[in-house]
Amino acid sequence: MVPRICGIAAAFSFFVSASAHSALTCADVKAALGAAIVDVDCFESTDLTTNNPLTTPPDNLPPPGTPAGTTLPTGAFTPQTDRGVISPKAGDRTPITRTGPQAVRGIQLNARIASDPLGQARFLLRLPADWNGRLVVAGASGTRSEYNGDFAWSDYVVQRGYAYASQNKGVLNLRLPTPFISPTPPEPLACRLNPTSLVWVHFYDNDPGQQFTRWAQFMIQAGQLAKTGVTAAFNRPPEFTYAVGTSNGGYQVRRAVELAPQVFNGGVDWEGTFVQEAAPNLLTDLPPAIKNYAPYAAGGFDANSPAAQDIRAAGYPPDIVSGAASFWGNHNAQFWEVTQCQWQKRLDPTYDTYGAGPGNYDYLARRAVSDVGAQMAAFANTGAIQRPLITVQGTMDALLPINHHGRAYARLVAGQAGNSQRNNGHGADDLRATAYRLYEVQNGNHIETYKDTFSQLEYIEPHAQRAFDLLTDLVERNMVLPPSQCIPRSGTIVEKPKLDQRGECASLFVP
Repeated sequence: MVPRICGIAAAFSFFVSASAHSALTCADVKAALGAAIVDVDCFESTDLTTNNPLTTPPDNLPPPGTPAGTTLPTGAFTPQTDRGVISPKAGDRTPITRTGPQAVRGIQLNARIASDPLGQARFLLRLPADWNGRLVVAGASGTRSEYNGDFAWSDYVVQRGYAYASQNKGVLNLRLPTPFISPTPPEPLACRLNPTSLVWVHFYDNDPGQQFTRWAQFMIQAGQLAKTGVTAAFNRPPEFTYAVGTSNGGYQVRRAVELAPQVFNGGVDWEGTFVQEAAPNLLTDLPPAIKNYAPYAAGGFDANSPAAQDIRAAGYPPDIVSGAASFWGNHNAQFWEVTQCQWQKRLDPTYDTYGAGPGNYDYLARRAVSDVGAQMAAFANTGAIQRPLITVQGTMDALLPINHHGRAYARLVAGQAGNSQRNNGHGADDLRATAYRLYEVQNGNHIETYKDTFSQLEYIEPHAQRAFDLLTDLVERNMVLPPSQCIPRSGTIVEKPKLDQRGECASLFVP
């Protein structure tokens, strides 16, 4: 275990809350959360940003607070890897400007959520001493840990005085089956890393009891726990609580504002996963991409080939070919097949993934012979948001195509809002309490670091953070959100977009 900074309360007399009631201590927070959390590690930190190596624990060690002697498989808990998967490379990510005497002092608490029968749900809480009276609760992308947002979200908000909480959707990441190198699946739930790999992994969220319905549950529970902890630390509850998250964490944000307006005042979802029983969805999009990439590559990356046309017909943006590097090729090697396997084995485990073939999976046909449709419907989005919500997504998202995710969710929300307006006689501009915006980032991609290889791509992180600021302006100062718009390359969200920038981007790719 990495040693923690400890000391008597007098040694940290600088931890004065915004209400100046007393020193900020772990004891108050732990006492308030009580039996709701176990395996608690709480420490007084001289810097809550990632400049401090104690802020994000090491990969492949037991989580902080875990009883001595506990071991976890390689890949189960990878905090430092997780924080880098949704952020640009070092130098382009959130700047840390509060250093030295101005560093963000406060308390960090890491724990396991006691109510989880599987013992995997985890909770993180950061409380800056100069608290601004507000709380941010983060979702987690993929199967990542509660440290997933440390670069993209935590560093941004704690430097501004927000309390920050996060969770892991109630699930650890993955483990290696035995053997993990094999030409054939070593176990029924194994997923190979890509179509040409001999390496297999087992995702914890394919285990019994790990239904994806848990994702919304733990996002909401994290918000409730965080509010309790904040109230104990500062003698008053947060005035406003916001949900933020990326990819599957963006899905968690959507569910938070659909289901829990009593917990959250609004949310920002960054390229959130859209879930619906009807096509299109993740299980209709991925198989055509998986099936057609090999013939497309074998044909010399011909954009006019039938294989390329089939991939684009499934909703995907065009490929970018730079020398030997292919934008689609990166996704084929890192995301398409392993993601399809992960979701299919959770939602339709009787399908013979590698016998029948991942690329041959037919969601519509499978609905007739399995309960995959009901499984998808069980955690589907409704679009009936009860708090303001902003979606930010890139037009070049080649994991969650924008037509089938960001834009599809916007259409769902618009349908719900249209019903509400017809029932109540209100116009869209009057419904600020449930305002929705979609800000499209021209050439933005799901993976920020792909810009290192394909310079035509644009970062999404700064626009997501700007969207957060706009959300707080709406909630706290009743300012109108800028309209939904296409953010041009090297541009920003503007109050009055040009006519050709209003609404959706005209093209998914602009050279």
